[in-house]
Amino acid sequence: MSKEKIARRVARELHDGDVVNLGIGLPTMVADYVPEGIEITLQSENGILGMGPVASPEMINKHLTNAGGQNVTVLPGAAYFDSAFSFAIIRGGHVDMTVLGALQVDGHGNLASHIVPGKMVPGMGGAMDLVTGSKKVVVAMTHTAKDGAPKILNDITLPATAIHAVDEIVTELAVIQVTDEGLVLTEVAEGVSVEDVIAKTEAPLKVADDLKTFIIF
Repeated sequence: MSKEKIARRVARELHDGDVVNLGIGLPTMVADYVPEGIEITLQSENGILGMGPVASPEMINKHLTNAGGQNVTVLPGAAYFDSAFSFAIIRGGHVDMTVLGALQVDGHGNLASHIVPGKMVPGMGGAMDLVTGSKKVVVAMTHTAKDGAPKILNDITLPATAIHAVDEIVTELAVIQVTDEGLVLTEVAEGVSVEDVIAKTEAPLKVADDLKTFIIF
């Protein structure tokens, strides 16, 4: 439920006409909650422009996957091309927003998302290019790790995927903006207090004067 809640809230950041890249894992769920009346174009690093939601069992085409290997659908007018062209789109600044999962984010907008020492993980993939080439970078993740440890830190302790790259963090508890002056808490989830968020966040948080509550139906 937490992941669905995060994906639904991230989807509210989408604007009509946006070109959007969704990272593997939780971010792919955002495609299922695009608000009514909003049309976006989903881009995938492996060479798709115009990707649809993750495929249901009856819609699976084994030859059609996103960059994470998930079976996906495509929308009318979709285009296919090689990875070189796909990364030219990313590096050329043509992606309006990228949504990534993360292991850690810190108060400086630094991101750790690709490696845990001693564990086998998929690797960085296109994240390094996406966070530098996209106009807006949103991290979608649970607020704490499975053991309850904060994931929003003073300084990341895992190897960095990118430095000063994150613009916004969306968790099941809050929406946090990354600014030059630090992290600003702009929204809390319904039923969550500011004190709850601060208690589960290592990095200092400034509370916005116009703090809002987001409700997920």
